[in-house]
Amino acid sequence: MLDLTQGSPLKVILRFAVPLYIGQVFQLAYGIIDSRIIGSFLGTESLAAVGAVTTLVDFTVLFLNGFINGFGIIIALFFGAKDSERMKKSIAWTAVLGFAIAFATSFLCLLFHDPILKVLNIQDQLLAPAKNYSRVIIGGLFATAAYNICASILRSAGDSVTPLIFLIFSNLLNGILDFVLVKYTAFGVEGAAYATVAAQTVSAVVCFVYMRKKHPSLNVGAADFAFSPDIFRQLISTGFSMSVMMSFVQLGTVVLQTAINTFGANTIVAHTTARKIGFVFMTPFSVFGSALATYCSQNLGAGKNSRIKSGISASYVACLVWWGFSLAVINLCAPLFVRLVSATENQEIIATATTYLRVNSAMYFVPAAISILRNSMQGFGDRKTPLFSSFIELALKVIFALIFAPRIGYWAIIICEPILWCVMVIPLIIGTFRSPALKTAVNQQALN
Repeated sequence: MLDLTQGSPLKVILRFAVPLYIGQVFQLAYGIIDSRIIGSFLGTESLAAVGAVTTLVDFTVLFLNGFINGFGIIIALFFGAKDSERMKKSIAWTAVLGFAIAFATSFLCLLFHDPILKVLNIQDQLLAPAKNYSRVIIGGLFATAAYNICASILRSAGDSVTPLIFLIFSNLLNGILDFVLVKYTAFGVEGAAYATVAAQTVSAVVCFVYMRKKHPSLNVGAADFAFSPDIFRQLISTGFSMSVMMSFVQLGTVVLQTAINTFGANTIVAHTTARKIGFVFMTPFSVFGSALATYCSQNLGAGKNSRIKSGISASYVACLVWWGFSLAVINLCAPLFVRLVSATENQEIIATATTYLRVNSAMYFVPAAISILRNSMQGFGDRKTPLFSSFIELALKVIFALIFAPRIGYWAIIICEPILWCVMVIPLIIGTFRSPALKTAVNQQALN
């Protein structure tokens, strides 16, 4: 386990973030391979069907993981404060609340599944496979919760390597099952969904057994499940804040998808492909953000606020370097990437996806700041500002989907995110400079 309250801020953040990054790359690689398998064996229409509900599936997963990641911030706070008793209580109730939320989310989404799909404006020929795919993934949220609870507990205590190992294992198993079920069975796109749920289930069980044996300091007993109003309040407050923040982001994407789904299968495939490629290049921003949430929480618990400011600054400089590299690669290689991911030579798909990637990548330095600042704020206790910023994102996406997309077509989707990024980063910058934690850091540096 890694104590993020000691050593050079950038070095310990990188040590913690690199396994997170590798894990995200494997996750994204699986998503790309999944698209390639579906596109190659089932065709463009099946790939479009999955793309049409990808935002819905991502929304349910992010809503759940938002809570679990928020719970992890509280575990990290007590880990940094060396408060073993309250840390174990937080771990116990992270499991209780995480599974309860997974069950409730799965039940409600399946109960209202048909009306939700209707709102997404999915074309008739895509509806059946889209429904089958999303139903299996949403029904398997319990497996998603199990793995992410174990991973969040380990990361909160500074261990980002073990979750990486099991994520790689899960993705490899997922890829094998995906290939077999899609190519050799009659499940169609539903087979890809079954592969995902099965791989997550196996990975969660193995990760739990490993954690129990190798990290006894994180093991909990019956006494740790005794209700503690203070622990419960902190977990719900932080988990709800993180989940709503992530949900606002993804809900806006779902709203945009309702507009994209009216543009036809080629546009759906182009957009889905471009976003998967874009995620590869934007992953370091989200990884630094995730690392800083734990880093800031541990240092806040240890009373080392000056390290928070140094960690945020160093992380953003690293993200700017990555942005410069990404901009050059995307502008040179975007059409090639689109061909590789979508398994298509359709020129409309290639041109649409390439335009999206080149326009958006020019502004990647802004979402880098957004990811770093709003995750850091969650780590040092500011719940309101990230929520407000994410609400701005949701509101602007609704405006673009309902007003601009019907009038100017897919270009409204292309320019939407760069514009809203520039607007939503403003309250984050202001809130960061006004935060008590960073003001304390300035005072600490002045005394030194």
